Amino acid sequence: MPDAYQSLILPDVQQMLMEGDRHGLSAFCNVVHSVVVAEILEELNDAQVWAVLDHAELPRRVEIFENLSLRRQVELVESLDSGRLSELLEEMSADDRVDLLSRLSQQRREDVLRLIARAERNDIRRLLSYDEGSAGAIMTTEYASLPANIMVRDAIERLRQQAPNSETIYYVYILNENRRLEGMISLRELILARPEARLSDLMQRDVMRLRVTDSQGAVAAELARYNFLAVPIVDADDRLVGIVTHDDALDVVQEQATEDAYRQSGVQPLDDSYEDTPLTTVLWKRGIWLVFLSIMALMNARVLEHYTASHRTLEALILVFLPLVMASGGNAGSQSATLFIRMMALRSGDSPSDSLFGQHRLILVRELAVALSLGMILALLDCLVAHFWFGRSLAEAAVIGATIVSVVCLGTSIGAVLPLILKRLGMDPAIMSNPLIASILDVLAVTMFFQIAILML
Repeated sequence: MPDAYQSLILPDVQQMLMEGDRHGLSAFCNVVHSVVVAEILEELNDAQVWAVLDHAELPRRVEIFENLSLRRQVELVESLDSGRLSELLEEMSADDRVDLLSRLSQQRREDVLRLIARAERNDIRRLLSYDEGSAGAIMTTEYASLPANIMVRDAIERLRQQAPNSETIYYVYILNENRRLEGMISLRELILARPEARLSDLMQRDVMRLRVTDSQGAVAAELARYNFLAVPIVDADDRLVGIVTHDDALDVVQEQATEDAYRQSGVQPLDDSYEDTPLTTVLWKRGIWLVFLSIMALMNARVLEHYTASHRTLEALILVFLPLVMASGGNAGSQSATLFIRMMALRSGDSPSDSLFGQHRLILVRELAVALSLGMILALLDCLVAHFWFGRSLAEAAVIGATIVSVVCLGTSIGAVLPLILKRLGMDPAIMSNPLIASILDVLAVTMFFQIAILML
């Protein structure tokens, strides 16, 4: 919400709280969009938030609460009495409820679970048991399902009963008596079908499904690929255990894009937004990378010291053109790494166990051809500039050109291959951040510059 919009509404809400304006607060909760209400409540203290939410009916109160940031939800839960807390949690959607409980301490979580009905409690424990980053961790168990042997008129009546407890009823999943997924039918198809038709004659039998152990990235990729609103999640026995809806997949995409942006800038991903993250956490997540990159820079300094001490005649040439060489290698490596990391992100369905170079062989060859072409263009340009502008000899200009070609090809190779190796090892390729690529190539560029200069001069 724009700051100007917020600055207009927030003072009015604070004024209504001071004056005890029940009618105004009720209108604010029930008329204004729940997302806007949540954004306003982020600026209030715990007591004020609950004072506002008390003027909304329970379903509306839960809808607003679910739009608050997780950090704020945890803070508010800590200040809520047991009776109101159990009422709130039982009304929340399954996936949002699990997200909240996963942020609580173990003791607080157990205390909260005792307040919830046994059936709901078992469902929550099962969802909490799935590994972080898996499809099971973001799915909801609130889906619509029907048997295959009933008629359309009966199906619509059953859907009417299931609707209040389902996150979406647009997709209806057809299950057998063992809850195995047999097919799917959309609400549109049900409405347009003849009332006496049977679901077994109408349903789609070849239903795309994912396992609870599949990655969240794979779920988001499949939803984007097929333009579905939801995707069914099954266990090892093909029993339907939940669905992942498009809004949860969108959250995954946004979270992964944010993490990749952090990593490619040399920052450990933050669990919350920057402003909600404690200062000590920010210092640690940024500092650990800066220390590592500083060590890489010290290695570069050591290489420089070693060569300049034994080859004083090359010192002037190296010091003048070294920044050019280092920048060329680092930039080429960063470009290549970014292209390959993004390509792998868009093809997140690929298995890490696939052949390292098998499916990427042609792309790697193409990338090396591009690198060689770019390196030769840059080398020719730099040779001419070094000879005619800086007045260097043809031999010295040739050293610069040969080094540029070498470091551009090397940088491109490292930028392309290292992300593939990380994926092969089951790690996130985005760890190969631009600062890290640049630091590695700085050391190699200095070494290659001296070696080529020693050989040619």
